[in-house]
Amino acid sequence: MAVQAGHRALLQALRVQAPGRAGVCRLLGASSGCRQHVCSGTGSLSPLPATRHYSSDAKEDLRVRHLDGEDSGIVVVGINRPKAKNAISKNLVNLMLEAVESIRKNNKVRSVIICSVVPGIFCAGADLKERAKMQQSEVGPFVSKARSLITELGNLPVPTIAAIDGAALGGGLEMALACDIRITSDTAKLGLVETKLAIIPGAGGTQRLPRAIGVSLAKELIFAARVVDGAEACRLGLANHSVEQNKSGDAAYLRALELAREINPQGPIAVRMAKLAINQGIEVDLSTGLAIEEACYAQVIPTKDRLEGLAAFKEKRRPQFKGE
Repeated sequence: MAVQAGHRALLQALRVQAPGRAGVCRLLGASSGCRQHVCSGTGSLSPLPATRHYSSDAKEDLRVRHLDGEDSGIVVVGINRPKAKNAISKNLVNLMLEAVESIRKNNKVRSVIICSVVPGIFCAGADLKERAKMQQSEVGPFVSKARSLITELGNLPVPTIAAIDGAALGGGLEMALACDIRITSDTAKLGLVETKLAIIPGAGGTQRLPRAIGVSLAKELIFAARVVDGAEACRLGLANHSVEQNKSGDAAYLRALELAREINPQGPIAVRMAKLAINQGIEVDLSTGLAIEEACYAQVIPTKDRLEGLAAFKEKRRPQFKGE
């Protein structure tokens, strides 16, 4: 029965979605490089030409950019609430829900980077000033909608990368935890600090943090409302990479873009199926997980991309995948 349920879920998830770009606006630009390292050691990587252009326009709480050229397929989602330290407001939740839905429907998207347009901050969590003005009856529905946003972010079919160049606290860290991969600058600050306010993480933090770093460590961090820097987050397994911050304050973003560029040339359907197999398989027993993997593998066999991959290997050339 569990296997059958897994197959039904797969069939639902594998439906082809029509392309769509509603709610897409301008973001980020290019040029400059930095020295970076991963938590397992230090080493130089080739310069990456891509830096962000910041704006003080407070009306644009969220900016989304679909990159083009060789970076076509990479979508950069930038939070831009400088006066509120990128805190999660009603407006930001609505804008992000719209952006996530647009990305979900667009088969041309190959990876997503969630980052900040504001130097020194990723997301400070809930907008407590706005929250203080809410009626008690409004708080529950708002938290529920924010939780739904983060769930939808986690359910995107393509790889998602959180580029954390500053503080990611409370709901900000919960947003990052919903992403597949987290990259921090060494100066970033991360923590689920809700117990300081006599509440608990309410957007998945109590569930995703233990899955990321283990139950005991997650309990320690949540109970004590502890904040760790980017290097410590990497050591704990909370982040995949920790990079040395640069003068422009976007080192994690640059490393995230480099990683997205590594993902970009791979078979897009295969990457989606790999994510689906991992995400569904990790929640079930091994036998059911293997059945899920088999079902996902079956989806790539009839694709044109698989044949292109075999032809490119035989002809010793780079494959040109089209997501077909």
